[in-house]
Amino acid sequence: MVGIPIADLIVSRETYERLKHYEALVRKWSVKINLVSKSTLGNIWERHIVDSLQVCELAEHPTNWVDIGSGGGFPGVVAAIVAAERAPDCKVTLVESDHRKCVFLRTAIRECGVNAVVLSERIEEIPSLGAEVLSARALADLTSLLGFAERHLHSDGVALFSKGIQWKKEVDNARSHWQFDLESTKSWTEPEAVILKIKGVTRV
Repeated sequence: MVGIPIADLIVSRETYERLKHYEALVRKWSVKINLVSKSTLGNIWERHIVDSLQVCELAEHPTNWVDIGSGGGFPGVVAAIVAAERAPDCKVTLVESDHRKCVFLRTAIRECGVNAVVLSERIEEIPSLGAEVLSARALADLTSLLGFAERHLHSDGVALFSKGIQWKKEVDNARSHWQFDLESTKSWTEPEAVILKIKGVTRV
């Protein structure tokens, strides 16, 4: 079976069709719920789906992926779509406190036919989730995200955080409070953005 190219990846037709259906759902629901910023609504595929696929490429074959502050499902729903073929045993958990967005996320999971659960709770109030991969996108500054990582990331796990132009400043600020191992990968979709791959989070 010939795969379908997306950015630097090749995906199966089934995965591609799931991603396209998810894109259509985001467009449809964004009329009533602010799932993505209005400035990127016309370019969901590149700005959100392709960006999320890059995050998935940096994950290390997890069986327990936790996406916090999931919002419209980036990268959490995309991770579940990719895992449906690549890692069918992977459990994806989406944490989102906005009940309307949770309804959307559950609809997307059901219609895309993927394995994921939605927790409609605040991140800081739920018990540790022991994530092998912990992801977040446009949720909080890095110092705050590392606090969530300390709570929810397995000791051998990896955090994948998408960050924009100010990422170096955020890293410098975070090092005043946290020790961590860091790799940065340039974004496929935004020239000055990166994905931070973080391990070994401990308090200073």
